[in-house]
Amino acid sequence: MPEINKKVLGLSGRAKEKLIQKMLEKRQYKESHAHVNVKRIQRRKNIPEAWYRFEQFTDYQQICMQKAAGKELAIPNPFFRQQTGVAGKNCIIDNQEYINFASYNYLGLNGDPRVSEAAKLAIDEYGTSVSASRLVSGERLIHQQLEQALTDNYGTEDSVVFVSGHATNVSTIGYLFGANDLVLYDSLSHNSIVQGALLSGAHRKIFPHNDWQAVDKILTQHRMEYERVLIVIEGLYSMDGDYPPLPEFIKLKHRHKAVLMVDEAHSLGVLGAKGQGISAHFDSDPKDIDICMGTLSKTLASAGGYITGERALIELLRTYAPGFLYSVGIPPASAAASLAALEIMHTEPQRVQALQNNGQLFLRLAKQKNINTGISAGYAVIPVIVGSSIKAGRLANAMFQRGVNVQPIFYPAVEEKSARLRFFISNEHTADQIVQTINILAEELEKLN
Repeated sequence: MPEINKKVLGLSGRAKEKLIQKMLEKRQYKESHAHVNVKRIQRRKNIPEAWYRFEQFTDYQQICMQKAAGKELAIPNPFFRQQTGVAGKNCIIDNQEYINFASYNYLGLNGDPRVSEAAKLAIDEYGTSVSASRLVSGERLIHQQLEQALTDNYGTEDSVVFVSGHATNVSTIGYLFGANDLVLYDSLSHNSIVQGALLSGAHRKIFPHNDWQAVDKILTQHRMEYERVLIVIEGLYSMDGDYPPLPEFIKLKHRHKAVLMVDEAHSLGVLGAKGQGISAHFDSDPKDIDICMGTLSKTLASAGGYITGERALIELLRTYAPGFLYSVGIPPASAAASLAALEIMHTEPQRVQALQNNGQLFLRLAKQKNINTGISAGYAVIPVIVGSSIKAGRLANAMFQRGVNVQPIFYPAVEEKSARLRFFISNEHTADQIVQTINILAEELEKLN
């Protein structure tokens, strides 16, 4: 029995919560003060099990602690619930229908018959895999068609599609930058950006969220110490649902001769009158973004990632980026589904307008109920911040019991004080569903507090 389980047995509910809170704080302290004492390790006569047995790994102990705490506090595990059918405005779990705010099917194109039919036809023509890296024998016409459509959407020179969205950021940043360079990224950046910066071996600096003035100060003082400088921001931040002041970052990159990268994973299909992304939202020249990244798994109803930009950049990535060069080409069905979804997004801009209207309605009603939505701009992602992982778990469970499927976000994905529920909005949600959800949310928050 894990130590956490032994400790929480027999305690009152409030005592259990305080104990778990202390354990979370202890873990945070350990992580912030972690270091390796090489001489101490060299003096050891025995190798401790914690260095080679997975059940002794710190992260596994954390998993055990969370499971035990959830059990003792009567909070069912909200993760890995098996769903059936298409994840749209509703979902089916254990034969029960729920209003669904846990999927990023922003424009309702996953499950659209035209998208599904395109995927089926691609399987009929190409099979389920291209069975090779695109460099050698995995290149197919459907890849080129999708890349051209992405290029046209952004008004850039060329695009390249990767088999994984996460690997797109890791491989692109990791390949393009090195030990003599500097990578500046937002404090709320996605894990894939952070991992790419680590892989690159470049110097790294984290700047406060959306604080372009802090970036300006850093580069004014230190730009001449580095060769290449990369500034990475996101089009729409996936935890908080806000977006950066793109024009200010564009000015910065010109002023300091830096490279600007924007991760549009959650902003394609969401920002701009026709969903074309953050450049369209600000009416900026898309060529002012040097590296524009996106994923195929949100609006484009598939899986994979892409980079779009100038031709020289794309040629470099096609030839040398490990995540492209040494990976199989994206499956034909995935490419065809995304291509069809992108075409529908352009021909049916009312989907984008409906999504934006729904997001604004959700945000407005939440604020009327004094629900803490943080800094969300009310597009596709709206958090409800509750202040602790325990509260987030309990609130998510209460919502689920009342027919609303929404996922909690715990530490360490966010700071413990920022634990939350995260609502993904779809164009398909009805006004009645949103009103009903806000009312339930307000009632359950009152009970919780």
